[in-house]
Amino acid sequence: MPVVTITRLYGAGGADVGEAVARRLGWNLLDRRIIDEVAARLEVPEKEVAERDEQPSSFLDQLLLTLGSTSIEFAAAGDIPAWTPPFEGQGLDTRQAVVRLTQDVIREAARGDAVIVGRGAAYILREHPQALHVFLIAPTEFRVRVVMERSRLAEEEARRRLKETDANRAAAIKQLYGHDWAGPSHYDLVINTGRLGFEAAADLVVAAARAKLKLS
Repeated sequence: MPVVTITRLYGAGGADVGEAVARRLGWNLLDRRIIDEVAARLEVPEKEVAERDEQPSSFLDQLLLTLGSTSIEFAAAGDIPAWTPPFEGQGLDTRQAVVRLTQDVIREAARGDAVIVGRGAAYILREHPQALHVFLIAPTEFRVRVVMERSRLAEEEARRRLKETDANRAAAIKQLYGHDWAGPSHYDLVINTGRLGFEAAADLVVAAARAKLKLS
């Protein structure tokens, strides 16, 4: 079944574009619902799953302090540093359970028409024969304004959260799947929402999905 995955820089409108695409195509949307489903299957509070969502495991904390001090815009493949693969020397913990169940939920969703936002879906479904993989980018200043408005944060805190979130997402993908998260070669379509806006971005995704996936 056809599926659209949307990977996004923080503040680039992943939730907005994902919701608009799902609505226009009449498909299921998985964004925060992934957290809800994983929490239900683990029988733990949603907050506990959310704290581990799109996060690398703890042994990378020191490296993340370095990554978090830089701004990830849109890197060419190989621009994000590589490191040792995940979970070495660790026992089974909630973090690993969250990762595995998230992968299960995403693969199950891909059996029907779905738009999936984040959570490594582009890598989990990279061999899916009917998938369109999208990456949303936007300039830092645009994303800072979005984060300030949506989360009601001061500018300094919004910038800190933006850098930290992007660094965490990049680190988690590198650790789990061995890919450079912001490498354009992983995606079918890259859209700058800061220039086009969320609605126009959704129009482009829908048009690309209809063309690539041969939708009626």
